[in-house]
Amino acid sequence: MSTQIPLAAPADDAAVAPVSGPSAHAVHAPSVHMPSVHMRAAITWLAIFPLVAIGMTILAPLTESWHPALRALVLTLVVVPTAVYLVVPKLLAGYGSLKRRQARKATAKA
Repeated sequence: MSTQIPLAAPADDAAVAPVSGPSAHAVHAPSVHMPSVHMRAAITWLAIFPLVAIGMTILAPLTESWHPALRALVLTLVVVPTAVYLVVPKLLAGYGSLKRRQARKATAKA
């Protein structure tokens, strides 16, 4: 099995180095453990729910007469980028920090 790992932004094929063998990914990939899909869903929900609740509260008086689809459009135009670019990355970083701290405590006890 052979995979290619980009060394930089490839301008041509010369910037891609072939890597093969069973440990090809283990050698070059950092030891970052992504949370499970269930944990990522919970973290995303923790980001989205308060943003939607706050956004609805702020927009309600301004958009009373608007069609519900237009209200949803305006709300999601604000909430989705805020969640994706600001809130979810901070929550994932906090989760990762918590898991690393727990792992250090577990190895210290062992």
